[in-house]
Amino acid sequence: MTTLPEKTDKKLGLVIDLDICVGCHACVTSCKEWNTGGYSAPLSDIDPYGADPHGAWLNRVHTYEAGEGHGGQTVHFPRSCLHCETPDCVTVCPTGASYKREEDGIVLVNPDTCIGCKLCSWACPYGAREYDTDHGVMKKCTLCVDRIYNENLEQEDRVPACVRACPTGARHFGDIGDPSSEVSALVRQRGGYDLLPEMGYRPVNKYLPPRERRDGGEHQSVLPALAEPSPPQAKLRGESFFAWADRLLSR
Repeated sequence: MTTLPEKTDKKLGLVIDLDICVGCHACVTSCKEWNTGGYSAPLSDIDPYGADPHGAWLNRVHTYEAGEGHGGQTVHFPRSCLHCETPDCVTVCPTGASYKREEDGIVLVNPDTCIGCKLCSWACPYGAREYDTDHGVMKKCTLCVDRIYNENLEQEDRVPACVRACPTGARHFGDIGDPSSEVSALVRQRGGYDLLPEMGYRPVNKYLPPRERRDGGEHQSVLPALAEPSPPQAKLRGESFFAWADRLLSR
């Protein structure tokens, strides 16, 4: 089985703001476009123009209606690999194809040694692994590792394709292990939370919960109110939201 590094020099990952994600799927399509000709092997589609088109997508957006009537709201929930600190998808791999990089914490799959056994997809509680039928290997979000280190690109383009494409600025990329980074500041200020923290995988990617809604001068929210939160209040709100999200994703 594959071993994990004792520590990583960085914790590169995404911080996703659920308050301003509009579910436009720009992150989804830009990810698909970039990775069709980028790192690893092209993402293939099955019967793309037929009655049952499907294929490998490394980033997906789920949309839910929370609450009812005037107090209801729509929540768009992007989901991809969370590049966990202790991922079982790596340790169950029998060939070492799935691995976590010591230099930046990114979890990758080596297509040359992957045998497509799907053990990693069964071990991942987030459903972030994709089986590519055409190539017979597992694929996943790479944080656009072939892009973020590409010195031939302009500096502003050296971010994952999903981050560059987001029209609302809901997606942020950086070193979450660096307390002074912009992404770490966002997590502290907004009460950023892990997805399924009870599983113990310590995902690097964080989610920022939706803010309180204002409608006609009155506060409307399906989540506990959070106005100028103290840390205990922020924790309660975050736990409430992600408990709700966990129940929906587990259906």
